[in-house]
Amino acid sequence: KKIKAYAKRNKGEAGFNLHMCFYGNPGTGKTEVARILSRILYDAGVLSEAKLVETDGHGLLGKFVGETAPKTEAKIDSAMGGVLFIDEAYTLVDEDGKGFGQEAIDTILKEMEDHRDDFAVIVAGYSKPMEKFIRSNPGLKSRFNRFVHFEDYTPEELFEIFQSLCQKNAY
Repeated sequence: KKIKAYAKRNKGEAGFNLHMCFYGNPGTGKTEVARILSRILYDAGVLSEAKLVETDGHGLLGKFVGETAPKTEAKIDSAMGGVLFIDEAYTLVDEDGKGFGQEAIDTILKEMEDHRDDFAVIVAGYSKPMEKFIRSNPGLKSRFNRFVHFEDYTPEELFEIFQSLCQKNAY
């Protein structure tokens, strides 16, 4: 209810967007939380479709000049109405800023702004590379204003998960 009320109050306002950055070590639940969040945003009426389109940085890149933008646009089009989840988004950063990765970032940034009411983008990855990714382009920092750090599980939490899986599967 709070998400729906917040979105209703702020939708259409400059600066309002659903885009987020998830960062932390592998296995901490970033992808699973994105799946759950896409369903919550749909159930709250914020998104028009209950879907999450998953890709990684390499899934947006073309192999030849001129291929990246259409490939990235196609992935974005498939996510319209829902959530585009880009795992290991930092792989889009080119050291010189002139490669295919920059073309993908530019395409994503434009669509994030033009369609901020139509879909959400969640980028995810390891902590340090994601910080570098966000700093690589001023447009990224202005589009992603929600950052969620996923802590590692403690040994006790991992044991609880293990026990739960054993019980669930009758091991």
